[in-house]
Amino acid sequence: MVADTEQEAVVFDPFSADFYRDPHAFYPRLRAQAPVFYNAEYDFYALSRHADVAAGLKDFTTYSSAYGVDLGMVRTGQKAPAKMIISIDPPEHRVMRSLVNKVFTPRAISAWHDMVSDTVDRFLAAASAGPSFDVVSDFSVYFPVEVITQMLGVPEERRQQVRLWIDESLHREPGQIDISESGKQAMAEMWLMYYQLIQERREAPREDMISALIAAEVTRDDGAADRLRDSEIAGFATLLGGAGAETVTKLVGGAIATFARHPEQWQQLLDDRSLIPAAVDELLRYDAPVQYNVRRSTREVTLHGVTIPAGAPVFLLGASANRDPDAWTAPDTFDINRDRTEAQNLGFGYGIHSCLGAALARMEALIALDKLLDLMPRYDVQWESCRRVSMQNVAGYSHVPVRILA
Repeated sequence: MVADTEQEAVVFDPFSADFYRDPHAFYPRLRAQAPVFYNAEYDFYALSRHADVAAGLKDFTTYSSAYGVDLGMVRTGQKAPAKMIISIDPPEHRVMRSLVNKVFTPRAISAWHDMVSDTVDRFLAAASAGPSFDVVSDFSVYFPVEVITQMLGVPEERRQQVRLWIDESLHREPGQIDISESGKQAMAEMWLMYYQLIQERREAPREDMISALIAAEVTRDDGAADRLRDSEIAGFATLLGGAGAETVTKLVGGAIATFARHPEQWQQLLDDRSLIPAAVDELLRYDAPVQYNVRRSTREVTLHGVTIPAGAPVFLLGASANRDPDAWTAPDTFDINRDRTEAQNLGFGYGIHSCLGAALARMEALIALDKLLDLMPRYDVQWESCRRVSMQNVAGYSHVPVRILA
């Protein structure tokens, strides 16, 4: 299956401690020497160049999402049992996306701005009582899940429990492919909580996202009206809670680490807050929380002299694609002033499965960065105490302690 001996020398193990420590250390060699990489130990392929990853994300007929979202699920060859929007293909995907899009319009997201701002204020004030605090473990780990669960309608006393369930379901020890039994239990408990909440909202709707999802209606191609079933809403809420919490947590923590290495660009934001949206885009390109998506090939595909058989798990390495020198000028340089039209930024995915909550995540990151600029115009990161996570397809920091300078 391996094309040549040169490729055999390239190492890529997305379940190793080395990968969790620094995923970007592996991508340059993959792109240059093994753009279609085969891992014999785990029996998967990986695409790393921007052109191939972007095309793969768009080509849902060749690279199917219907078998799950990680290698543990995809390699079974069985379609995902839970009907979550992330694990279905068209035409079924179109109907569900149309329904959930109704609660994710720009107008709907902007209506939550004040709530997001107030939530960020509350958690930042609690975290930063002294001159030193941990940007992640004291701050960014809390507010994103509070925001998304509040939008969904989760009672206040259960919102941070959702975060703990998410962490348990995504955690992977080095070498661990499949979700742990405790992770499965966490997913089940979270799904059941949302399912019970849906029953309550059917009886007594409120001004929250679950009530809106219950009421959403779309017309199928045959003219028939359709609504989401309770199990589909529960699956969507489970997915949204996880994606909405983890990505922003890691994005904000990574931002502070990155700007500590580029203080001149932090100063640019201090001088001109209108640059914050561009900075968020560059953070998503340079070091996005989501490293890859896993698909299953539906047919034989030959790329760069390597044939991917039908039925193979395929890693689409979006984080690698976002640093491809064939797509971006000086891709390993962090530059908030770069030309963002050079290539498609894959930080929030691409194609029909692009991140539904991208506008919300951007808004949260914009607000958080703006308030952090006010709080700590000058700061040092305590690098010796920084820690990174080991999670399924998510990379970033669990601890970024900082000291605010006078």
